[in-house]
Amino acid sequence: MKLLNSLSVANKRVLVRCDFNVPSDKKGNILEDFKIKETIPTIKYLIEQKAKLILMSHLDPESTGVASPQYKMDNVAERLSEYLKMPIKKADDCIGTDIENQSNSLVPGEILLLENLKFYKEENEGDLEFAKKLSYLGDIYVNDAFGTCHRNYASIAGVPQFLPACMGLLLEKEINSLNKILISPEKPMISIIGGTKVGTKAKLIEKLSENSDFVIVSGLIKKEAIDKAVKFKYPDKIIGPDDNLAALDIDKKTIEMFKKKIMSAKTILWNGPFGKFEDSKYAKGTLAIAKAIIESKAFSVVGGGETVEFLNKQGIIQQFSHVSTGGGAMLQYLSGDEMPGLKALM
Repeated sequence: MKLLNSLSVANKRVLVRCDFNVPSDKKGNILEDFKIKETIPTIKYLIEQKAKLILMSHLDPESTGVASPQYKMDNVAERLSEYLKMPIKKADDCIGTDIENQSNSLVPGEILLLENLKFYKEENEGDLEFAKKLSYLGDIYVNDAFGTCHRNYASIAGVPQFLPACMGLLLEKEINSLNKILISPEKPMISIIGGTKVGTKAKLIEKLSENSDFVIVSGLIKKEAIDKAVKFKYPDKIIGPDDNLAALDIDKKTIEMFKKKIMSAKTILWNGPFGKFEDSKYAKGTLAIAKAIIESKAFSVVGGGETVEFLNKQGIIQQFSHVSTGGGAMLQYLSGDEMPGLKALM
């Protein structure tokens, strides 16, 4: 995969696939903007290199193909403008002659943000004709949307078929950080998999147990694995609570057991909370795990929407080595599954 600095972008229209799919309320107000902030280095680099920027993203509507006012990109444009301290041009659509004219009239250093890609059902469907229409807006394609690379969207897997393509700085950072987990991690390595649904995480736990000294799992994952008779290749490496597997939080005994393992680690991967963390009464276990990871001084990679939300709320997100913008994408990459967005760049 080509890196951003391998292409000459001066005076070129650079079509950047970002992941601005941030949580918002019913009025469209942004509740948390971690993904927007993480894309800023790529945008600033392209401005410095005198590129003409066309940014595109989805902001999940309740159903694709519906142009709901709640999911317009206006608030994203406003937030970007605040971070970059410059005006952002906001398009009323993402394809068509008018939008092509707007992209052609940009001067170096200017930014045009396209309207929500998912207002067209063709985005979700991976429609190549839709991808071709998007490609008319740029001379070069940059994928900086790691969190969406596991989807076969038109803007992710289709557009690179029509334009010279490369990774953005964020996508490059994501891949490098996750490869430190997958390829020769510094030992001991501890993987921590919280949340629920062993069905979606069994393959990941199996894969991580090959490289990890221990894989710590939540009570609910352990319970489901027992109930469904899930067999792991390295069962001795997989640790969960001893009892109260369906409890809303992990108890002191379990916290101490987990902390002991975490404090011995040089490399740590964490995805998913432990317990009903959104209620402060049941957030003690998740917070204890977070603090132990920070205290361990290990190289730490954290991901998953709920985990990022929790760390943001606690104000400790900056204390981890790398916080991934992808939940499902991170799990899929670490599981060794094919990623359409990455395959398209190869």
